[in-house]
Amino acid sequence: MKITITVNGKKYQRDAAEAKNLLHFLREDLGLTGTKEGCGAGECGACTIVMNGKTVNSCLILAVEADGAEIFTIEGEAKNGKLSKLQQSFKKNHAVQCGFCTPGMIMSARALLDKNSKPTVDEIKAAIEGNFCRCTGYKQIIEAIQDASGQLKKKEGLNRA
Repeated sequence: MKITITVNGKKYQRDAAEAKNLLHFLREDLGLTGTKEGCGAGECGACTIVMNGKTVNSCLILAVEADGAEIFTIEGEAKNGKLSKLQQSFKKNHAVQCGFCTPGMIMSARALLDKNSKPTVDEIKAAIEGNFCRCTGYKQIIEAIQDASGQLKKKEGLNRA
């Protein structure tokens, strides 16, 4: 079936197999490999993207269901080779360890910040609750999102590079 989707501002028209999920369509048909497959069952959040302004697990959506959708993936976050403020904040606050969950985590944070530029810690936690990270313990991720929103309070005696 032929579908038309807009990904990171670029319109694509492609044939999509009826049984192919959106995650594999993005990775295999469009070459956008930043979105990761963790569990393939919508449990881990590694495949999180923003579709029509809301976070979704791309492993749970058929590509044909995304016909006409506006999609944002991690590849759209950086501009002209320069990391976005959110990506810089993840780096600065050591919110990246192995990096496998990072694209999905950033997409969840992006959707939150696009709707609420000054989220509370509880709102940040709710926004990332579907994204599993086995390395950081979430503290640095929450701080990175607070920092990107201009709300991270500097701690005395702590020098972050």
